[in-house]
Amino acid sequence: MFSCRRLGGGLVQAGESLRLSCAASGRTFSSDVMGWFRQAPGKEREFVARINWSGVQTDYANSVKGRFTISRDRAENAVHLQMNSLKPEDTAIYFCAAGQYNRAYLTYEWPYWGRGTLVTVSS
Repeated sequence: MFSCRRLGGGLVQAGESLRLSCAASGRTFSSDVMGWFRQAPGKEREFVARINWSGVQTDYANSVKGRFTISRDRAENAVHLQMNSLKPEDTAIYFCAAGQYNRAYLTYEWPYWGRGTLVTVSS
């Protein structure tokens, strides 16, 4: 459903940048919310960023705010994550996802997931 790739190596030094991209196939996600999540070793998966269907509204976890930028290309059915000023604590497997906002439960639901790509940041 999603194919993910990194622009840049998976192992970077603290302070460097990396760009992740996920391109979807088999289904159009132009009306869905798209997002990025990550899972560090020994920890639960956590929210990183999301972007609404139009690309106008974005939200970020406090830990990445000001350093990461999420964007989407609706024509290419893709979502990107530009990561700047990387820190060792950003080391994790990063997953892209697509979903919808459930107004009845006031929560986002993420039924579609990419396979994940490993990002390692050394100090």
